[in-house]
Amino acid sequence: IFVVGIGFFSLCFLMTSLGGQFSAKRPRDSPFTVRAEVFGGQESRGVLRKISDMLEVIMKRMDALSKLGNTTDTHRLDELSSALDRIQPIGLVERIQAIAQNMSDMAVRVEQILQRSIASNRVRDGALGLCEIPKDPRYPNCPSKMDWMRARWTSDPCYAFYGVDGSDCSFLVYLSEVEWFCPPLAWRNQTATPTLKPPPKRQAVFQSDIGTLLEQVGTGKESLSFMKRRIRRLAAQWASAARRLDDKLRSHWREQKRILVHVGFLTEESGDVFSPKVLKGGPLGEMVQWADILTALHVLGHNLKISVSLKELHGFLGVPPGRGSCPLTGPLPFDLIYTDYHGLQQMKQHMGLSLRKHKCHIRVIDTFGTEPAYNHEEYATLHGYRTNWGYWNLHGQQYMTMFPHTPDNSFMGFVAEELDETERLNIQRNKVNNMAVVYGKEANMWKVS
Repeated sequence: IFVVGIGFFSLCFLMTSLGGQFSAKRPRDSPFTVRAEVFGGQESRGVLRKISDMLEVIMKRMDALSKLGNTTDTHRLDELSSALDRIQPIGLVERIQAIAQNMSDMAVRVEQILQRSIASNRVRDGALGLCEIPKDPRYPNCPSKMDWMRARWTSDPCYAFYGVDGSDCSFLVYLSEVEWFCPPLAWRNQTATPTLKPPPKRQAVFQSDIGTLLEQVGTGKESLSFMKRRIRRLAAQWASAARRLDDKLRSHWREQKRILVHVGFLTEESGDVFSPKVLKGGPLGEMVQWADILTALHVLGHNLKISVSLKELHGFLGVPPGRGSCPLTGPLPFDLIYTDYHGLQQMKQHMGLSLRKHKCHIRVIDTFGTEPAYNHEEYATLHGYRTNWGYWNLHGQQYMTMFPHTPDNSFMGFVAEELDETERLNIQRNKVNNMAVVYGKEANMWKVS
């Protein structure tokens, strides 16, 4: 009976220890702490099998003992005592406790995963009110922008790219650090993203070799081939003009600018109606001007990038993945951007708020110019001047024309070829006084209305 009592007490002790280890938590452990302990592996599984065998044998012996009643069966008692002796190896209790501890840690990990996936807003935002919408008169649009983000943050993958996950905290971080509608958050590490220093200034040096320029212009379109032919034909005159200008400036120090040229009307997304007509009498004036702009910037020694597709535009500007609702991934990497109305519309669609921020860096190549009445969005809307090409609210001098139509815009122009002596003589010899030229781009221009 004494041996049976010891066995029963041992069983109770083991069961109590296991239950306590599975249910208790250590005070120092947070419900969100991930522990990096290693489970017992094969050894733990072997001990678990021993525990299972032990409990099965004890239960069988206890069942047999209960059937004895008040009778004395020395043989049965000896069997139970022998069984208890066999199933208590040295260190078994310690191993059981270690396994229970590992099971407790595993339960903590499962709880952490559940806490992250369920009620994520409350868990991440915390109970201290860190992610409440700030009431700052300097940022009056913060509350409305928060409401917009709550309703539509899944409308563009770019928000998730910047870390937005549907919680108020992620909204505030985005609106204060990526955009600028909410004030900086006091609990955020403001030194995590150090302020980038501008690149060092470099001297612009005249260039007479056009090889690298021709490579940048690219191939695959008849319009590009036309521009490259013009660049090659005038290469010697460009080099001569560069030498004369260099002598005139007397090697004066000039800063090299980082310049992006995005020819929007040649992109496939805009339709590119010019390329198929290059060899069929189509309009060439725009391509003449763009070829001359590219060559002038190259010869003057600036750091030039050329884009004739949206893919190239995205890569040069640092457009985040998505539908264009978010700002660029970093500072604008250019001092100037030359484009046209097609390119301006494309940048609006893919640069998000960055276009508004960097508008002053843009120069629009505008063949016939844009008068102020069409440029000012509010005035154009109120007075019926709104068109597909106006209302950008740029400074009037940012529009650069082919001919000097108006002083409201800047005059860019194009290159007029210099004739050698032989060509001049031929022109003088064949010149007549009563000749005129009438030019029309399309056949419908010659129709009598």
